[in-house]
Amino acid sequence: MPQPVSEMAAGFLTVANKGGTADRLTSVTSDVGPVSVHETVGQSMREVKDLDVPAHGRLVFESGGNHLMFDKLKRTVRQGDTIDVELHFATSGAVKVEMPVKPATYRPATGH
Repeated sequence: MPQPVSEMAAGFLTVANKGGTADRLTSVTSDVGPVSVHETVGQSMREVKDLDVPAHGRLVFESGGNHLMFDKLKRTVRQGDTIDVELHFATSGAVKVEMPVKPATYRPATGH
């Protein structure tokens, strides 16, 4: 997650499905505020209910593509912090992850 500059922030990560069965990400929750899942198609961003995670595949959240939107942040998060995120899957259930807060200029495609 790049450090937020308002009450809203984007989240980027990669979900790896190492199993032989496809799954579906159905929702995301966090202690910092409401989270929605978005995809970008062309120049438009839209909220989606779920996203597929193929068997032996990956679901990538990145700038300009699929991403998480954190809204109405309940607390200030700064570079160097981590936030708790829970990914909810149709088959696998809930998976807890810690998401590091990166510089506000962070772009996951470059790692900077």
